[in-house]
Amino acid sequence: MSKHAVAVNRVAETQWHAVEDDLTVGRGYTSRRPDGRTFLSIDAWHDAAFDRLADAMLADLPTPLYTVADEADLDMTSGWARAGFTVLRREWEYLVPTDPQVTGLGSAPPQGVTIVPVGQAEEGPLRALHRTIHDEVEATVGWREMPAEVLPRPDLPVVVDPSMYAAAVHAGEYVGLIRVTTVARQPRCRRIGLVAVRSDRHRRGIARTLLAHVLGSLHRCGIETASADVNESNGAAVALFEGIGARRANSNVELMRTRP
Repeated sequence: MSKHAVAVNRVAETQWHAVEDDLTVGRGYTSRRPDGRTFLSIDAWHDAAFDRLADAMLADLPTPLYTVADEADLDMTSGWARAGFTVLRREWEYLVPTDPQVTGLGSAPPQGVTIVPVGQAEEGPLRALHRTIHDEVEATVGWREMPAEVLPRPDLPVVVDPSMYAAAVHAGEYVGLIRVTTVARQPRCRRIGLVAVRSDRHRRGIARTLLAHVLGSLHRCGIETASADVNESNGAAVALFEGIGARRANSNVELMRTRP
């Protein structure tokens, strides 16, 4: 099927449609992450529609551009490769048991540490902690190495939503956080997207305590397994999750195109 038979129109600021014989055979979208990077996604019936959408979007948008693909989806990863995207990093998806008898996570936090449950953290201290951790990570490996949420619209402000976070408190200060979200269209599934502790509180068991709290809460609600995203280069996070019995289920690759 010739790709020249496919016409692409930009129907909104963040959306493109591919049309063939009066049928919509593909859609392309952009979304902006809190760090300002623009991510592309394409859903197409066939390679010709994918390629035409990619060509049109790349012609309209400034580089660098990014996308995320399931590494097992060879059609998708091949399509992005044809469009000039290369692998920037790989993120493992882990399936994490919630039963403390399986994870071995105890319920008692380190001395002096208390946990503020999901949805109960104060927004001001939570935002301040998020900013501190962001700056610490940015000064080392870079915040883009952390699992990030995609904003539904590029004009939305960056908001740390307390309904998605539990926090660890030590000496009256927020020192660690964990982000838990509901998987789209799967209301019984939970995803752990981020576990982070302030650098001056590392190696005190705070991350394990946050995981123990969240996983234990899910277990008591009848949820047997959660999922978590871990950068393959983050050895500490890999060791943490594999040490509690999590198993690799999938891998996603983040790809980037830098040239116009």
